[in-house]
Amino acid sequence: MLRLILFLIAVALVATGLSWLADRPGLIVVNWEGYEGELSVFHAVVGLTFLVGLAIFLWSVVKAVWKSPATVGNYFYRRKQKRGLDALSSGIIAIGAGDRTNAMRYAVQARKSLPNEPLTHLLRAQAAQLSGDKSTARRIFEAMLAQPDTEQLGLRGLFLEAQREGELEAARQFAERALALNPKLGWSTDALFELQCKSADWPGALQTLASAKKHGHVDKSVADRRRAVLLTAQAQKAEDADPERALGLAMEAHTLAPGLVPAAAIAGRLLASRGNTPKAAKVLQKTWLKAPHPDLAAAYAYARVGDSPRDRLDRVRQLANMQQNSLESAVAVARTAIEARDFGAARAALEPLLSERLTQRVATLMARIEHEEHGNKGRVREWLARAANATRDPAWTADGVVSETWAPVSPVTGQLDAFQWRVPVEATDHAGAGLLADSLEDLMSLGAPLDAIDSSAVTVTAPVATPPAPSSTASPAAGGSKQIAVPAAAGAGVMAQSAASTAADIEASSAGGTASGTSDAGANAKKAVATVEAGTAPATTAVTVATGEPVSQAGSVAVPAVVEVPVATAKVADAPKPSVNADAGAKPAGNAAPTGSKTLVVADQRTKTPSAEPKIFVSPRAPDDPGPDAVTVEEVEPPMPRYGTSR
Repeated sequence: MLRLILFLIAVALVATGLSWLADRPGLIVVNWEGYEGELSVFHAVVGLTFLVGLAIFLWSVVKAVWKSPATVGNYFYRRKQKRGLDALSSGIIAIGAGDRTNAMRYAVQARKSLPNEPLTHLLRAQAAQLSGDKSTARRIFEAMLAQPDTEQLGLRGLFLEAQREGELEAARQFAERALALNPKLGWSTDALFELQCKSADWPGALQTLASAKKHGHVDKSVADRRRAVLLTAQAQKAEDADPERALGLAMEAHTLAPGLVPAAAIAGRLLASRGNTPKAAKVLQKTWLKAPHPDLAAAYAYARVGDSPRDRLDRVRQLANMQQNSLESAVAVARTAIEARDFGAARAALEPLLSERLTQRVATLMARIEHEEHGNKGRVREWLARAANATRDPAWTADGVVSETWAPVSPVTGQLDAFQWRVPVEATDHAGAGLLADSLEDLMSLGAPLDAIDSSAVTVTAPVATPPAPSSTASPAAGGSKQIAVPAAAGAGVMAQSAASTAADIEASSAGGTASGTSDAGANAKKAVATVEAGTAPATTAVTVATGEPVSQAGSVAVPAVVEVPVATAKVADAPKPSVNADAGAKPAGNAAPTGSKTLVVADQRTKTPSAEPKIFVSPRAPDDPGPDAVTVEEVEPPMPRYGTSR
């Protein structure tokens, strides 16, 4: 619009000027060498303007012809450069999309159009990497090192290639060279620091960290934490060989990161060994307030050489009062109280944790208390079994790895300061509880005889081998009673062999008095079911083992049987049996057991039982009642682990 206005203004001015000349006529007379000519002013101005325009046009034509070679060259150069830039743009997009074919094609086009462009080298190298041609990519990156403007790019490419191939030493050299070339490069600082940490080069890592902090690659708080971890790693290594140097490193680390447990523990131990108990206590207390840990409690308990167990208990109580709601406080007091033989204090410390915060460590401490205070091995087994399914305790964890001691780097990724004191992640199949249950045999080296174990109901499933049937006539079983010992398994569950041997003993006690009523009795599937229900107050319990079908003479038949027995001693009393010629419909006596049955009397040995045998109550049944229902093989449940785990 502005141009149109200016054009109209120019036309108006020209028209005005021409009109002004037309209104003022005049003559221009030219006399040159006898020739005389006259020309009006108007025509003279118009002719002069035309001549000036013609001169300008001719000059432009001559200039264009003169510069035509350069103009033609620039035209082709610009067209080639445009094709190269288009190829670079399309090639980078193809690499980002993972299109290997187009990436290679555009890389070739870019190399033809822009052979000296740094982006062309990068596109070719990345296209070769995408195609899996590592040698070509490495050769291109090495060629970049010859040019100052592409040297940093080549070093980064070679570093990545060495890192992918696992050549950590070569990668470290490339990172060091890039850092020396330009200290402001963030990738070289981070890469070199990570490689130095993986190789445990703590002095080199400290230098790299200082350079990163100087050039602003890391924040001050992050740099202080990393420096504290590196100093702690050095102190941990030098604690035994050079205690003086280790103490200085640990104290500097504690100053930078007061919540770093390993640094405080090392400093506390070394200060205590030098007799500087007050300073050691101050260091340990400062870290305990931020992060309670068993190592801090142990170092605090033994901060003064020569203290008695009672003195150590008093010191640990003072430390625990600083974090009264912490699990570590209660555990530390309980451990020290057990060492001081103050089992009441140990129980009182663990009592708040038994209901809702029971962990494996708390359960094993309770087992230790039961063993050392009362020698009650049954209670020891109970607590160890509860430990198998209890919540896991905090541990040093990094990238799924659980370690007994702190380490400066992760064994999986090599990351610095990866280990954290926290509860390990539980697996979906409770692998931790399974491992503890598998090792329960070793933990139960305190194992108890059967009569010392609490009378909790234990259910096992085991096959019972039926012995061959005797002759068709037999006399009733002799009276009297027979004592048998019910073995208790030492592991997490009662073994099937124990139940089988128990059932076999029960059968053997009356083998002479059991016979079939007639010769055509047929096959017999004998099944034994013994169940003992244990209550909170132990008492003598009667259990009937029923054999309701005759036994054939064809041989023994192994049939599964469910035996549910408390862990206690058992007595088997042979119940009277009628003769084989007795009336099948006769009603048994008031207190007599059904035909072919035995009575299993279980008594808890921890309480005094009366000398007289208790009477066995058997509910009356109709004369045509065949006895207990037979248990088929399909109805028998699979074996269950001990201590009532879920089916």
